[in-house]
Amino acid sequence: ILRTEERQRLARERREEREKQNAAKETQILEKERKAKLQYEKQLEERQRKLKEQKQKEEQRRAAVEEKRKQKIEEEKERYEAVMHRTLERSQRLETRQKRWSWGGSVTPDSESKTASKRSTSTANLKQAEAVVNKRLSSSAALLNTSDRTRRSQVSPLDSSVISRLLAPTQASLARSKSAATLSAD
Repeated sequence: ILRTEERQRLARERREEREKQNAAKETQILEKERKAKLQYEKQLEERQRKLKEQKQKEEQRRAAVEEKRKQKIEEEKERYEAVMHRTLERSQRLETRQKRWSWGGSVTPDSESKTASKRSTSTANLKQAEAVVNKRLSSSAALLNTSDRTRRSQVSPLDSSVISRLLAPTQASLARSKSAATLSAD
């Protein structure tokens, strides 16, 4: 009987010991699972945080690029407007110069009533100046032709054509002499 009781007690103790070990193993397993779950959740949160930061950086970069593009467009627009403004100023200055140096007289609106009489006198002066210039030119052309004939006998045909071209008055020189004659007649 004692041996049987002893065996039962030992078997009970072994069973209890096994149950304790199984319970400890289960707790260890549950603890590992809990830790693994926590680790997974932590990693998931970290990934989400990183993705969020990356999105924010990308949005900031896009915003910076867009801002730069807008700034560049604005600078180009300002540069274009400045060029247009300078061009307009130049053209206005040229117009005022042309009006100032034209035969019609000054640019002021007060002079519009006087413009008609000035024009008629300036055209008369111009015709007188033309007559004077034409006389001078014809006399100088006659002198040139006589001296040219004497030279032609000594110079080759090619050289004579070059010399006659050089001696002939140009349109610019004619215009200058007309202008000078008109100014001196005034």
